[in-house]
Amino acid sequence: MKRPPRRRHPHSDSNVPHVGLARALSKLGYCSRARAFDLIRSARVRLNGSIRRNPETPVHLNEDRIEVDGRLVVEASKTHLMLNKPRGVITTASDEKGRDTVYSCLRPDLPWMAPVGRLDKASEGLLLLTNDTVWSARVLAPETHLDKTYHVQISRIADAELLNSLLKGPPGREGETRGVKRASLLRCGERNSGSKSSSTKARIARSAASSIHLNRSLAPHPRGNRAACARRSSQRRVRPLTASERFSLDSAMRALEDC
Repeated sequence: MKRPPRRRHPHSDSNVPHVGLARALSKLGYCSRARAFDLIRSARVRLNGSIRRNPETPVHLNEDRIEVDGRLVVEASKTHLMLNKPRGVITTASDEKGRDTVYSCLRPDLPWMAPVGRLDKASEGLLLLTNDTVWSARVLAPETHLDKTYHVQISRIADAELLNSLLKGPPGREGETRGVKRASLLRCGERNSGSKSSSTKARIARSAASSIHLNRSLAPHPRGNRAACARRSSQRRVRPLTASERFSLDSAMRALEDC
């Protein structure tokens, strides 16, 4: 007996983007994915009129209706900020120890924003934040290889051996390394105690690299010369990216993606 043909689900078009419910709330700029998990499991989220408790419930962004606490979720306008992150502030949405986060630097009336990458607590400098998840993913993608410049202060003289070790990078899994693109000495001086100190300038080629990897590169050397701080340049505490800045970043990413 010949089976009747299967009925095509109205959402089965492969061209329609579909993601999990928690991720959909994040992509729409409503909240972080972690916050979305909490909202969904608390039965506060409806999909097409029905309460859903599974954060991985499939959602078709162009067709489905999502409500939180009875209010329709619409895609937020895209916002791109640059923050001059102060030292001592951590890059996270919330901290169980009650420490200040980068969100304490933002106005409360802004839409939900996510950091593009991270800077560790001891670092200060440029940190991008946005609710544009597609743009953020492009900035962080290894294919773009956007350069990042760090100024790292250490407690020893940055001689040729140390600079060369930064270029090689620490050993990683399966023999891979995370070396920097360029490393050079900025200045060298003495502290009040008479001990030598110096600063090195390192240009990071991989978007995934961070000051943590610089710390790992410096760790094997004697005299406790872990990075005291790493900073990326920024002029003001927080402001929107200008149109020319967005254009420059997007142009650089397109050029690198085409290589």
